Amino acid sequence: MGAKSTFALKCLQWFIRGIQFCCCAVGLALYSYFLAVAAQNNVTIPKWVRAIEGIAGVGVLYTFLGLLLLCWLAGHPFTSFIAIVLDIAFVGAFIYVAQANRGGAGSCQGRVDTPLGSGDAAASPSGLPTYGRLCKMETAVFSVSIVAILFFVLSALMEAVLVRHRRKEARFGPSPANNYTSGYGSGKGGFFSRFRRNKNADSDNPNALPEHATPDQIRQSYNTEATAVGNEPEGYPKYGESGHQYDGQTAYPENSVTHDAGRSTNGYRY
Repeated sequence: MGAKSTFALKCLQWFIRGIQFCCCAVGLALYSYFLAVAAQNNVTIPKWVRAIEGIAGVGVLYTFLGLLLLCWLAGHPFTSFIAIVLDIAFVGAFIYVAQANRGGAGSCQGRVDTPLGSGDAAASPSGLPTYGRLCKMETAVFSVSIVAILFFVLSALMEAVLVRHRRKEARFGPSPANNYTSGYGSGKGGFFSRFRRNKNADSDNPNALPEHATPDQIRQSYNTEATAVGNEPEGYPKYGESGHQYDGQTAYPENSVTHDAGRSTNGYRY
C-alpha cells in the first residue's frame, strides 16, 4: 500500500509539472516569435517583452528538471523546500506575465495593444502580421499564464504532501509489524488488523469475568460440592483412599506410628 500511494502522488505531481512545462513552453515559443519578427523588421523591442521571454525560458528549464528529479528526490525535505520557494516565485512571475498580456483578454477587435505595437486589428505593419493576429497570440499567452499560476500553487501544496508522506514512510516501515515492507499501511492485515488487535486486547482484560465451567471441564475433586458425578475415568480408585470406607473398614496408612485409635501418618492399613 505504501509503494502504491507513493507512486500515485508522484504521478499527480508529474501531471502538474507537465502542465506547467506546457504553459511555459507556449509562452516561450510565442514570445520567441515576437522577438524574431521584431529583429527582422528592426522594430524596437520593449524590455517587458524580453522579461517575459526570460521568465518563460527559466520556467521551461525549471519544470523540466522538476519532472526528472521527481524520480529520485520526491518528498526529500531539502529539495522540496527549494521547489516550494521557486513555485511561489513563479506564481508571482506569471502574475506579472498575465498583467503584461492583459491586452489579449479582450475580443482583439478594433484598436488593440500588442507586444509589437498598437493599432487597428485589421492593420498590417510592414513585414509584420496583422495586429489582430498578434493580439490573438497575446491572448494565448494570457490564458496559459493564468493556468500556470493555478498549477504552480498546486505543485507547492503537492511538495508539502510528498514531504509528509515520505516522513510517514520512514516512520512506519520496514519492520516486523508490516512484514518488512515499506509503508505505514503495508502491514499484514492492513487496516482491519487494528480490529483484531483490539479484540485480542479485550480478551486479555484483567477485569473481565471468567467464563463458567462446562461439565467436561470440572476437575475430579474430593470436595463434594465440585465433584463430577459419573465422569470418573475407568479404573479410578473410588476406594482405598485415606478416609474412605471399604466393606465397613476405614483405610489408614500402614507404615505409621499410631498415636490414637484410627489415626496414622504414613502408609495405609485397614
